Amino acid sequence: MTPQVIETHQLTPAEYDKIVALLGREPTYTELGIFSVMWSEHCSYKSSRLHLKKLPTRGQRVLQGPGENAGIIDIGDGYAIAFKIESHNHPSFIEPFQGAATGVGGILRDIFTMGARPIAVMDALRFGSLDVPRNRRIVEGVVSGIAHYGNCFGVPTIGGECVFEECYNGNPLVNVFALGVFRHDQVFYGKAKGVGNPVIYVGAKTGRDGIHGASMASAEFTEEAKQKRPNVQVGDPFLEKLLLEACLEAMQTGAIVGIQDMGAAGLTCSTCEMGSRAGTGIEIDLKHVPQRETGMTPYEIMLSESQERMLLVAEAGREEEVFRVFRKWGLDAVAIGHVTADGILRVKDHGQVVAEIPNRDLADEAPLYDRPHSKPRRGAPMNPPQPVPNRATRAAIESDLAALLGSADICSKRWIWEQYDYTVRTNTIAGPGADASIIRIKETGTSIAMSLDGNGRFCALDPREGTKLIVAECCRNLSTAGALPVAATNNLNFGNPERPEIMAQIVESIEGMAEACQVFETPITGGNVSLYNETLGEAIWPSPVMGIVGLLKTGQPTPMHFRNPDRAVILLGGFGQTDELHFGGTQYAKVILKSLWGLPPALDLDYEKRVQRAVREIIEAGLAESAHDLSDGGLAIALAESSFGPAGIGARIAIPAQPRPEFLLFHEGPSRILVSTSQPENVLAIAAKNSVEALAIGATMKERLRIDCGSDTLVDCDLAGLKRPWETSLERMLHQS
Repeated sequence: MTPQVIETHQLTPAEYDKIVALLGREPTYTELGIFSVMWSEHCSYKSSRLHLKKLPTRGQRVLQGPGENAGIIDIGDGYAIAFKIESHNHPSFIEPFQGAATGVGGILRDIFTMGARPIAVMDALRFGSLDVPRNRRIVEGVVSGIAHYGNCFGVPTIGGECVFEECYNGNPLVNVFALGVFRHDQVFYGKAKGVGNPVIYVGAKTGRDGIHGASMASAEFTEEAKQKRPNVQVGDPFLEKLLLEACLEAMQTGAIVGIQDMGAAGLTCSTCEMGSRAGTGIEIDLKHVPQRETGMTPYEIMLSESQERMLLVAEAGREEEVFRVFRKWGLDAVAIGHVTADGILRVKDHGQVVAEIPNRDLADEAPLYDRPHSKPRRGAPMNPPQPVPNRATRAAIESDLAALLGSADICSKRWIWEQYDYTVRTNTIAGPGADASIIRIKETGTSIAMSLDGNGRFCALDPREGTKLIVAECCRNLSTAGALPVAATNNLNFGNPERPEIMAQIVESIEGMAEACQVFETPITGGNVSLYNETLGEAIWPSPVMGIVGLLKTGQPTPMHFRNPDRAVILLGGFGQTDELHFGGTQYAKVILKSLWGLPPALDLDYEKRVQRAVREIIEAGLAESAHDLSDGGLAIALAESSFGPAGIGARIAIPAQPRPEFLLFHEGPSRILVSTSQPENVLAIAAKNSVEALAIGATMKERLRIDCGSDTLVDCDLAGLKRPWETSLERMLHQS
């Protein structure tokens, strides 16, 4: 192979030399392609595997941790849930609609390949500034793609988050979470067990779309990025729905011993990973692979990432049972090979061997790098670039509150989630817009609460502390709904790991995540790493996303909105602490001061855990009419959001007199939850029992939000006028000329 050919496959000279040493010869062109995708960053995690081992992965409820297509936890009554988050960042930049749509399709297959029926999808989205026309087109394409695939497939998209920052101008992030439910005895694994068992290809025909998609996702973008459209897969959600039903029905026959979806790296990944997990080999002949294009080479067939395809291993002699099911659903199903005892992936083309590689070399012997890491790259200076102005007047505070409510990150995302069917299958208890999304498991007395959270601003200032804050907020969202956080998945979105300052961000973030998940007892059951999110040398901010699930008894969740007038408003956790140094990562600093500096808010993990335990006890005792956590925008935004419910109930609030009330109103310190209650003394007693500060700061009232600071009134607004910019801003920004 020439150095140029090796380089175009994104392999280093040292990696190529390792391939030659493992094989004892030069690879064929097809073998080189197979190695290039399996050893890509996207598939092998060669820069992050070493550090991912630091994450806690075991727990009392964990039935399956990292290493399979999805993690599994026990939810009681003989039932379990499978869940995972995956990214489709690079494809969504090149082709927003199909990139996002096939991201949904891929994560759904990860769930039902385990034997679980998908019942919920969520998405964490990050885009560049809406002042840039291209970014507006990307937003519309991504949201349409998610809606198209989820709605057509018939799975509810029940929540998520959407953030806008200039650092995502060239690299939008599309992270999709999916969850499914099944009984313990319905779990399937991606293992090619049983020498002589047939290997069966099912689903859509193979085309040329998606070739080298995994490699594309393992490199920075350049000016030529738009020319990579053939690397983006094309999805068919209706066909995937048929594939789901056929796979679940075929699993019930008892004839299937292993199953895996063809995701990144397509047929290559599914064959070698199934063989490696089982310690077996697989031999296939590509002449049997259903193809929708003529003249496809072995290289193209093995590397295609065409969607809606699965690989099964069935018991020998029971193939017809499997074929019968897939014929019923109108899908291709054909034996393309068999399981062998030699541990080799052997690929033939009309009987001629075109690739012969030990499965272990592909799946387990990929390079493992301990990349140099220095001090994490900071996204901003430590001190504010100019003195922070004092805006302690009513006119300034009311203006700032309206501006924040109408800002891209904080405003209502109704325009997005109204395009999603979030009630299909009738399991949704709390959908988009709530602190946590909740889905009913009808077969049990249990509901599952889910939250997705990230905060690139905090992580740009300190990746370790920022990531700990993300875990804390995600768990706090669940606890505020009354759910006990029990397990987590993560998506690590970063720039080029070959740069020491970026690798340092990755290491710090993982270690912060490990510490926080240990405290909250939320083991990581799997996840995704997306690196090289850079365009023309400009990296995104470190952007880890956490997806955490919690358990609660089925019933009406505690709403976030005030429901009745004349109820006490309790600030559980207290007003918190801040100063100028810890104020620079807030939405106030972004929107009003148009700056970023300093450090993220300080977090006391033990105190946060006590606050969450207290709010769960308050909810379980039936004392909370509403509960809403404080996060983006701090106390003032949380009060406004709590007032925007259908009942039109606001509040009159008093805060202590002080020279800089904007710090207290808009700082984003953690461990704080707003609770409205008719029994404030009982709420305060539970807080005291948990050694948590709790303050009665006012009472609910109809149609207005008023905030007094000492003897001064800082906010006195009609709710309808306050709500207007919050409700209408996103659509206005998207459709600006």
